[in-house]
Amino acid sequence: MTDALDIDLAPVVAEQPDPLLFATVSGAHLYGFPSRDSDVDLRGVHLLPAADLVGLREPEETRSRWGYLPVRAESRTWGRDREGVEMDLVTHDLRKFVRLMLRRNGYVLEQLLSPLVVHTGEAHRELISLAPGVLTRHHAHHYRGFAITQWRLFEKTGELKPLLYTFRVLLTGIHLMRSGEVQAHLPSLLPLVEEAPAYLPDLVAAKAAQEHGKAEVDQGRVAEDVERLQKTLDEEQALSALPETPAAYDALHDFVIRVRLDGPKG
Repeated sequence: MTDALDIDLAPVVAEQPDPLLFATVSGAHLYGFPSRDSDVDLRGVHLLPAADLVGLREPEETRSRWGYLPVRAESRTWGRDREGVEMDLVTHDLRKFVRLMLRRNGYVLEQLLSPLVVHTGEAHRELISLAPGVLTRHHAHHYRGFAITQWRLFEKTGELKPLLYTFRVLLTGIHLMRSGEVQAHLPSLLPLVEEAPAYLPDLVAAKAAQEHGKAEVDQGRVAEDVERLQKTLDEEQALSALPETPAAYDALHDFVIRVRLDGPKG
């Protein structure tokens, strides 16, 4: 994974003040349309000591860190005008992350299930095994809302990035409602969702060249396709075999207690 991004992320993980249960790459690299100057978005879970949760001080349940990482000299083949890449790391304490999982939050599930793994362990693998038990048909609301937000941003800016985000989340939501699988990688979704517009590979290729480039598209046609996919998501939510409520609440409750008391294992 680090070879694919041409950077070594292990030191970032090692310097965190509390143990990380996992760290994965999210953002455009996970979604399948990074640009040559895309930041690296690291997401994960840290484990606070039990004492931090029972005292008077507010625990640091969410941590954010920004940095600038060097790129190996032999891998500078993109025509970069710099010798590094921006990185941001956001982690939640285990309890907060699991609570987010139980709130039909597709974003944290995509982080958990990302195949771009920087750091993992037994707790990460067990949490992945529990993830299907939080999926419900109401996750469609997450993807519908995210798509609306990104579409409005596209209408305001005309940039390709929010347009690709709009299509990506709609296709992720449709596929999830049909299959029960969280798939965030847009190129992988194209053959899985037959309603995907045929021009999306061209937009992905255009995005690779420029992070904030304008979208050279027929806006009327694009608007029709977005509306069509929104309707498809509505229909698939109504037909979905996914349950109404999470099934894994008790198992996740026990998991959080056990990992907190016993600590992470490799």
